[in-house]
Amino acid sequence: MTETNSAQTSGELAKTFEPSGIEAKWYAHWETNGLFRPERPDAAPYTIVNPPPNVTGSLHIGHALDNTLQDVVIRYERLRGKDALWVVGTDHAGIATQMVVERQMEARQDKRTNYTREQFVDKVWEWKHESGGTITGQLRRLGCSMDWSREQFTMDPHFTKAVVKVFVDLYNQGLIYRDKRLVNWDPKLKTAISDLEVETRETQGGFWHFKYPLADDVKRDDGLDYIEVATTRPETMLADMAVAVHPDDERYKSVIGKDILQPLTGRRFKVVADEHADPELGSGAVKITPGHDFNDFEVGKRAGIKAADMLNMFDAEAKVVQTADGLVPAEFIGMDRFDARKLVVERMKEAGFLIQHVTKDKEGNEVQHDAEPRTIQTPFGDRGGVVIEPWLTDQWYVDAETLAKAPMEAVRSGAIEIVPKTWEKTFFNWMENIQPWCVSRQLWWGHRIPAWYGSDGQCYVAETEEEAQAKAGAGVTLERDSDVLDTWFSSALWPFATLGWPDQDSPLLKKHYPNDLLVSGFDILFFWDARMAMQGLHFMKEVPWKKLYLHGLVRAADGAKMSKSKGNVVDPLGLIDKYGADALRFFMCAMESQGRDVKMDEKRVEGYRNFATKLWNAARFCQSNGITGSISIAAPAATSAVNKWIIGEVVETVAALDQAMADLRFDAAANTVYHFVWDQFCDWYIELIKGNFDAETKAVAGWVLDQILVMLHPFMPFVTEELWHALGTRDGELIVAAWPKPEASVDAAAKREVEWLIALVSNLRTAKNELGIAPGAKLDAYLPEPSAQTRSIIAANPAAIERLARLNGIRFEPAPAGAAMQVGAGDANIVVPLEGVIDIAAEKARLEKALATSQKEAKSLEGRLGNPSFVEKAKPEAVEKARADHAMHAAEAERLAAALQRLG
Repeated sequence: MTETNSAQTSGELAKTFEPSGIEAKWYAHWETNGLFRPERPDAAPYTIVNPPPNVTGSLHIGHALDNTLQDVVIRYERLRGKDALWVVGTDHAGIATQMVVERQMEARQDKRTNYTREQFVDKVWEWKHESGGTITGQLRRLGCSMDWSREQFTMDPHFTKAVVKVFVDLYNQGLIYRDKRLVNWDPKLKTAISDLEVETRETQGGFWHFKYPLADDVKRDDGLDYIEVATTRPETMLADMAVAVHPDDERYKSVIGKDILQPLTGRRFKVVADEHADPELGSGAVKITPGHDFNDFEVGKRAGIKAADMLNMFDAEAKVVQTADGLVPAEFIGMDRFDARKLVVERMKEAGFLIQHVTKDKEGNEVQHDAEPRTIQTPFGDRGGVVIEPWLTDQWYVDAETLAKAPMEAVRSGAIEIVPKTWEKTFFNWMENIQPWCVSRQLWWGHRIPAWYGSDGQCYVAETEEEAQAKAGAGVTLERDSDVLDTWFSSALWPFATLGWPDQDSPLLKKHYPNDLLVSGFDILFFWDARMAMQGLHFMKEVPWKKLYLHGLVRAADGAKMSKSKGNVVDPLGLIDKYGADALRFFMCAMESQGRDVKMDEKRVEGYRNFATKLWNAARFCQSNGITGSISIAAPAATSAVNKWIIGEVVETVAALDQAMADLRFDAAANTVYHFVWDQFCDWYIELIKGNFDAETKAVAGWVLDQILVMLHPFMPFVTEELWHALGTRDGELIVAAWPKPEASVDAAAKREVEWLIALVSNLRTAKNELGIAPGAKLDAYLPEPSAQTRSIIAANPAAIERLARLNGIRFEPAPAGAAMQVGAGDANIVVPLEGVIDIAAEKARLEKALATSQKEAKSLEGRLGNPSFVEKAKPEAVEKARADHAMHAAEAERLAAALQRLG
C-alpha cells in the first residue's frame, strides 16, 4: 500500500460520537484513494448502474432511498471480494434543463430566440459546467461509493455516438419511422411529451349540448332535422369532421351516411357508424374532431379519413389557426383556445344551436344554464403545468410493440427477475398494450435527430451529415431535422453505452454486461426500466440486468404523498446535518419492506443515531479494557461458554444477513444486524464478560467487534470505518476488508447455557419492575428439583447470577412458606420469596386497581372499534389512534394480570 492511501492509525475514541467530521474525512479518503473500485482484475464482477439523476436535480428523499439501497448492495459485494462497479452519471434532462436556462434568461430580460440554436446550446453547456451536477456532491454526502473516476453524462461524446448509432440502426431495421399522429402537446413548452409525462387532474368545467342540423332537408325517423351532440371542449367544433353514432342505435339508423352541417363553419360531413358512440351516454351521438382528440383520431381512421387529411385548428401555442379547408370564421383566428371556447358557445347560442341545461331553484322554478357543470379529468404537462392539447403533427416513432416482445419473454423465462414478483402483472399489462413510442421533442437541448431532409423531397438518416449527403447525391441540398430525442431514449442505453458500447471489444463491456441488478422506484418502471430492457436485448442480445428491484415511495409520516404544495417534503440533507448519514441510511433500509412505501419517521432516524452512539460507546468500553481489533478472519479459539456463545451468534447472524441480502430483504438485513449489535453484543455479551478480561475474552471480543463493523459497514459506512481504525493499526481500510468467514459452528451447549442466564436475568428484571421492587435489590431464590442440565449451568455461573440477576445464589431446596413470585428460565421454575421485600396486600391492591382501569379502557375502545359507524365515518387518524390505544391498554392489562398471578 502506498504512502497516500495507507490506512489511518488507531487512536483513543472521543467521548461523544459526532458524525459530521467523521463523514467528511472518510469520504474524501475513500474517493481520493480509489477505494470505490479497487483494482481486482481477476475478481468476479458485480455491476449496478445508477438511475442517472437529472443534471438540474438536487437530492430529495426518494433519491436518498434509491441510492442508499444501491450503496448497501455495492458495499456488501465489494466486501465479498467482487470487482464491484457502480456506474454513476447524470442525465441531460432535455425539457427540465432547457426550462432552467430559459428561466434564468427571462430573469435577465433575455430569451432563447435572441440566439441561434448553437449559441443557446453553448449557454446550456456553460450552465452545466457552472451549476449543473449539484446532486453529485449531495450523493457523496449520503456516502454513495460510486466509481466517480468514470462519471458520465448522457451528452458526452462517447454517449452521443451510441445514441446516434441506435437511432440509425433502428431506422434501417424499420423500427423507427416518421408518422403523422396525435401527440400530447405542451403549448407552454411547445413540444410533444409522452403519456407518462402527463398528469391527470380534476378541474371544474362544463358539458355543453348543441344542435347539428342535417343537410339537404333530411329528417330522422322521429321527425327531427338535427342531431344533438355534447362536448366539454366546444372550441374543437371548428375542426369537426364527422358525427358518430352507434350502428345499433335505432334513433339514428336512418341518417347513417347522410350529410350534416357544422353551424359555425358550414362544413359538410357525414354521420358515421362507430361503436365508440355509447347510446347510453348523453344523446348517443358524438362530434368527431380527429385532429384534436385521441379517441376521435381512431374513429376518423376507421371512417376512412387519412391522417394527412385530418384538420388542424391550433398552432404550437394552442391558438386558433385556419384549417386546410379555410372554413374557420376570421374572428376566431389567433384566439387562445379558452377564449375561443367562450366565443364558440356565444355564437352557437346566438344562432339558436345551443341546447340549454335546465335545473330548478329552491322554489321549484326552472333555471336555464348554458352548460351542465362537470368535474373533468384534465391532462396537464408535468413540467409545463398547462393543459395538454392533443395535436396532430409529424413525429418520429419507435415500434415499441416489436421491441417489447424480447423483454416480456425474458421476464417469463426468469432471465430477468422482478422483485417483488407482484410487479410482474403490471409490467406485462403495460408491455402487452404498448403504443408506438414518440421519441422526437421540439427542443434545442438534447441529442439532435440524425435525419436530413433533401431538396428532392426525401429524408436521409445517417450517423453524420457527410454520410447523409453521400446517400442523397451531390445535387441535393440537405436541411437537418430540428428536433431532439426524448431524454428517455438516450437513458435507455445506460447499462451498455456507459461501458463502452458500441465498441464491442471494450473490456468493461465484456466483463460488466449484463449488469447484476437494477434498483429503481416503481414509478419509472415504464419510463426507463422497460425501455432499457428493450434496447439492451435488441442491441446486446442479452438482458441489461439479471434482477430488477422496485422499491416504493417515501411518504410523509401520515402516509400522504410528499409535495411542495402540501408543505410535507422532507430534506434528506437536513436529516444528515441533524443525525448523520449513517442514521438516515439505516432508517431507509430498516423501513424498506418489499412492495410497500416507506413512511417518514424522524424519531426512527434519531433512534438509529442512538444506535450508532450505542456501538460507539461499546467500542470505547472495549478500547478502555485493552480490547483491540483482530488479526484473524476466522474465529479465535474459545473455551468459556460465553465466548463460544457469542461466536455462534456471529455465525448465525452472518448466515441470516447473507440470506436477507440474497433475497433483497433490506429490512430483514438491517434488523438482523441491529438486534445482534444492540441485544447480543452490547446488552448481553459486554455485561457477561465484565470483570473477566482474560486473554481469550479479549481476543474473542475484539474479533466479534470486527465482525460487527464489517457486517454493519454497508448500512453505516462512516461510523464503522472510524471505529475500525480506532481499534488498532490496520493494513487496509474497512471498505475493502473481507466479509466475515467465522469458520466456526454454533456450540449448542454454550448457547443453551447463556440463553438460560439471559432468560433468568430478563425475567427477574421484568418481574421486579412489575411488582415495584428496586432493580438493585438482592433476593433469595429456590429451585427444589433442578434438572441435571440446569444444575450444571447454575454451578458454572455463580458470579454472573449474583451480579446480573441480583440473587444470593439459587438454593436447591423448597422455598419457605409465604408469598412468592415464580420466574422461569429454560426448564426451571425458580421461586423467589417476597415476605419482607414488599407489602403484599398493598401491592395486590395497587395492581388490581390498575388492572381494572386498563380493562375498562380496553373494553370501551373495543366497543368503539366494533361500531361500523365509527370505523367508516371517523377520520382515519382517529380510527388509527383508537386502535393504537386499544392495543396499549390490552397489553397493559395482560402485564398487570401476570404480575398479580406472580403474587399468587
